[in-house]
Amino acid sequence: MAAPVNLNRFRKDKARAEKKARADQNAAKFGRTKAEKQRDAIEAEKAERHLNQHKRDDE
Repeated sequence: MAAPVNLNRFRKDKARAEKKARADQNAAKFGRTKAEKQRDAIEAEKAERHLNQHKRDDE
């Protein structure tokens, strides 16, 4: 005879696994590493400096 199964535990474990799977998908889709964020910030700063150097004084 099999031991009784706690259905609430089974349901919660299943929900937890689905939530983790969804979180992993979002991390792969939207997540960026710290190095990528720093690189983008440096590029944006460089572009802003470049534009500011080409501004005309009479504007």
